[in-house]
Amino acid sequence: MSIALSVVIAAHNPRAAYLEEVLESLKGQSLAPRCWELLLVDNASCEPLADAVDLSWHPQARHIREEQLGVVHARSRGLGESCGEIVVFVDDDNVLESSYLEMAVQIGQDYPRLGIWGGQVLPRFESEPPLWTRPLWPLLAIRQFDRDRWSNLDQSETMPVGAGMCLRRTVARKYLQLIEADPRRLQLGRQGDLLMSCEDFDMALTALDLGLGAGLFTRLQLTHLIPAERLGEAYLLRLVKGIVYSTALLDYLRGREPEQLPWRTRLRYFLGSLLMPARERRFLKATKSAQTLAKKQIETMRAAQERLLPTSAPAENFAAH
Repeated sequence: MSIALSVVIAAHNPRAAYLEEVLESLKGQSLAPRCWELLLVDNASCEPLADAVDLSWHPQARHIREEQLGVVHARSRGLGESCGEIVVFVDDDNVLESSYLEMAVQIGQDYPRLGIWGGQVLPRFESEPPLWTRPLWPLLAIRQFDRDRWSNLDQSETMPVGAGMCLRRTVARKYLQLIEADPRRLQLGRQGDLLMSCEDFDMALTALDLGLGAGLFTRLQLTHLIPAERLGEAYLLRLVKGIVYSTALLDYLRGREPEQLPWRTRLRYFLGSLLMPARERRFLKATKSAQTLAKKQIETMRAAQERLLPTSAPAENFAAH
């Protein structure tokens, strides 16, 4: 029997209790196990997950070890080794609703022109989040909405995040080809403690490259387990910095030049920043710092490309600041 769907979990030193809950949610899926496979990609964890995590409950489950650190390395390894017509990315802190996989397959059948889709990502906080963090929750991949939406245009309203993302085999194949042609794409996404991002949006844009659409559906729901430390200012500052940096890098890799604001607008922003509360100024400073680092790295990459020489990894420059 052909495999309808592949679940790929990329994990790097996961919390054991969180991963156990993730796997329990997969055990309870309404989609029969014979219809899907489970790939747990151990991304250079200090303690090999194959020694600690039992997957024998699933008839089509495999442990995979990926030594190259980085979520893009882990996910692309999973894509390459999976065989389902649909691939679903599940993070090691994502607890799926029991119908998630069944609904993912159904949406794929009902919307053949969609290349990539996702659903609602609901938070479960380890501790009560400070009120000031609420505007930043979308940066933690929290997505809540009340209606389905889809499009074949590049717009954030229909772009799924990596948590629970579903993509067709055709998109996976094209994305792997893009990475092979330009390995700089591997620099996107989390790399250990470096909070890079945008690999999921690169995949979504790959679907659009193929003339397919992207969509979000209310019936797809998962719970994102969020530890207390991810609500601290230090972590959120690093997260903002990583997202801004990665967004600029993705724009460059996709041939999109960053928008240059008129000097009057920049002056107005600067004067406004002088009146900001101290915390907001710190986040603005992190944003500007990331933009400056990204600009320098893009200049290095552009110069290297002109000389036809390999580029340095942005993670090295990013980690040094």
